[in-house]
Amino acid sequence: MSNNCDVKIGPSILSSDLACLGQECIRMMDCGADYLHLDVMDGHFVPNITFGHPMVECLRKTVGQDPFFDMHMMVSRPEQWVKPMAAAGASQYTFHIEATTNPGNLIKEIKESGMKVGLALKPGTTVEELAPWANQIDMALVMTVEPGFGGQKFMEDMMPKVSWLRSQFPSLNIEVDGGVGPDTIHKCAEAGANMIVSGSAVIGSDDPRSVIALLRTVVAEAIQKRSLDR
Repeated sequence: MSNNCDVKIGPSILSSDLACLGQECIRMMDCGADYLHLDVMDGHFVPNITFGHPMVECLRKTVGQDPFFDMHMMVSRPEQWVKPMAAAGASQYTFHIEATTNPGNLIKEIKESGMKVGLALKPGTTVEELAPWANQIDMALVMTVEPGFGGQKFMEDMMPKVSWLRSQFPSLNIEVDGGVGPDTIHKCAEAGANMIVSGSAVIGSDDPRSVIALLRTVVAEAIQKRSLDR
């Protein structure tokens, strides 16, 4: 997956039929997804439990080497899982700034393990806390719901965080996650997000291909408008 700030749509596979996860991942990629967003929850950092590196390893074997796995690590000890996730075939390790006392060291460790680095913010965390690390990471994730559960309402008041990051770090990949779909994509695109996580809006749709295409078009148009406005 390219590193520059182009549009990337990543279905959140936690919204799919977990009994058929491999087939669901393949179906999403066939429908035009650029990457797959995998939510890892440990029951501590967030109150829910999902899956870990053994599942990622199985998925990688099923889908092959091409799909980009963006691991959203909602875990209280992100340092613990860097090596296992890298070995399992993760492409990017996105950890929460709230979960570590030494982001710099963790960023270094992730890079040394061969993965890209994402840094995530809960809704209650100020964007300024991410700023010192922005030039060392591949992607910033602005949560638009409280992490831990799917199907929550999109928090429009997170958009100033996205706008601020885009103005300060024009070439940074900025991802939004939570309640994002056709009804909310315009706000995300206008604020400056270029990586779009969408769960039920894509996976629960009768026509995921057309939803992915719609999300892509809206974001691409916003990016083009910003480049013309500069």
